[in-house]
Amino acid sequence: MNFRPCIDLRNGRVVQIVGGSLTDESAVTNFETERSSAEFADMYRADDLPGGHVIMLGPGNEASAISALGAYSGGLQVGGGITPENSAGYIEAGASHVIVTSWVFNEDRLDEARLEEMVRAVGKERLVLDLSCRRRADSYLVVTNRWQRFTELVVDEDSLQKLAECCDEFLVHGVDVEGKRLGIEEDLVEKLGEWSPIEVTYAGGVRKLEDLDRVKVLGKGRVGLTIGSALDIFGGDVPYKDVVAWQKREDKQAEGRGELSKGDGFR
Repeated sequence: MNFRPCIDLRNGRVVQIVGGSLTDESAVTNFETERSSAEFADMYRADDLPGGHVIMLGPGNEASAISALGAYSGGLQVGGGITPENSAGYIEAGASHVIVTSWVFNEDRLDEARLEEMVRAVGKERLVLDLSCRRRADSYLVVTNRWQRFTELVVDEDSLQKLAECCDEFLVHGVDVEGKRLGIEEDLVEKLGEWSPIEVTYAGGVRKLEDLDRVKVLGKGRVGLTIGSALDIFGGDVPYKDVVAWQKREDKQAEGRGELSKGDGFR
């Protein structure tokens, strides 16, 4: 299992917001800092934490995103407004992958033609599909347009199996708890570990260090975890240094079992 760091950007600055609160004019912001995106990227590089996410929350973040990608070339993925037209530029700037959500949906339905165009533009091996979702009744449905619009796509075994043929990884935010530190969506994590045939990272609701172990158990070691607002580097209570130490122990255990190194697949 891997911890995946994050750099969320709004108006060019590193922030943490409450999921689903973002509009053109405002957002419920948990954290904002003067520290640059490149400083965070360089810290993740120094601590050997590849596979993190740079997420552009609206316009005006391109320069900050590119700065972070340059500081940790090949170690970060980038998402937010990604299209076939701009994806190559972010790869050239140092992104290992581009993360796509809204662009591959049309009128609340997955547009397979758009998905195929995205794959042609960047390649399956550099594409991450963001399937961030919200609960509706007993199902989780993918949400787009800043996590405020429900689509018809249900996150289940069939959809994950099909979409895995088109991408390298999945990123799944539990939007109902994102940024709120209310606890992880345990049933969602468990289902991702059971259903996903490729690497998948979950984000949302983390409130304590022990949630790393909880995700590892629920996801059967097959689900990575992103922590945002709960980390002390973003104003929370979970010490970043303890998370780094947790990952180093995980790496050492995996090495002892002769398993793949970070970035090479499931542990």
